[in-house]
Amino acid sequence: MPAIIRARHFGVLSLMLVVTLVVTTFATTTPADAASRERRLKNAVEIVVNQKGDPYEYGATGPRRFDCSGLFYYSFRKAGFSNVPRTSDQQARFADRIKRSQMKRGDLMFFHDGGDVYHVGMFAGWKNGKRQLIHAPSSGKKVHRSAVWTDSWFPGTLR
Repeated sequence: MPAIIRARHFGVLSLMLVVTLVVTTFATTTPADAASRERRLKNAVEIVVNQKGDPYEYGATGPRRFDCSGLFYYSFRKAGFSNVPRTSDQQARFADRIKRSQMKRGDLMFFHDGGDVYHVGMFAGWKNGKRQLIHAPSSGKKVHRSAVWTDSWFPGTLR
């Protein structure tokens, strides 16, 4: 192999090694990071649960009134997730998609009409064989727990 090709080959390998080290360094989650994230998630769930009974108000982000996405914007940000977006459609794009069978309490449920997401709620477990969610439903109603009313939704998580 001529010297100029060996040098170029060495340069490419060096660059690949540097990129691999940088990606590995920044992509690795330490046990402490994971534990911190779990604590913040648990805290966010508690904050959402504590908002039960607060009235719905379109565009409201708390602390005493909420629309559906405002409830999670407020709760997750208060729990230390500083980059959670404001609207349900943005939150759906932000969250990691998971399978329904992988859902855990605190995961988000994004409701759609075949197009954009129009509503978000938090998975609260099962009751009488039905999935339950906590959400800020609509005008004249309060944040509460209820059964899922449609199959047009998908789950997302911040775990």
